Amino acid sequence: MEGCLACDLTEGREEPPGGCIFEDAHLRVEHCVGPLGVGTLVVKPRRHIVRVAELTEAEASGVGTAVLHASAVIDQLLHPDQTYVCLWSHAGRVPGHIHWVVQPVTQADMADFDAHGPALQEAMFARGELPDPAAAAQFAESARRIWPT
Repeated sequence: MEGCLACDLTEGREEPPGGCIFEDAHLRVEHCVGPLGVGTLVVKPRRHIVRVAELTEAEASGVGTAVLHASAVIDQLLHPDQTYVCLWSHAGRVPGHIHWVVQPVTQADMADFDAHGPALQEAMFARGELPDPAAAAQFAESARRIWPT
């Protein structure tokens, strides 16, 4: 669907930092384009859907595996204190292309924003600082190299 950022990234009309990390017939994994820090990955269905109930069995199965692999890659590369996984699906209070955000979180992040959990993500969006594109691209390249096959 043109005009949907998730679809635009999947179809090459926009480019995530470092390009695609993993994709198959059903899913795509890429570095987050928002202000959630270097190493934050997005797992999303390739087709435009706005509800979990719209996933096929194959897509749902793939999401679980991709979230597991994304978390393992983040742990291996960054060694965060925790890795958050959450479903995001709204843009401007309208249901949008569903995607799972897999975000490394450190004590330094929580101290810097004086928050944790959803409040941390809210504070990061409020500050609006995008990760350094070169650092995000380097993370994506490292993630691609070690992505489980």
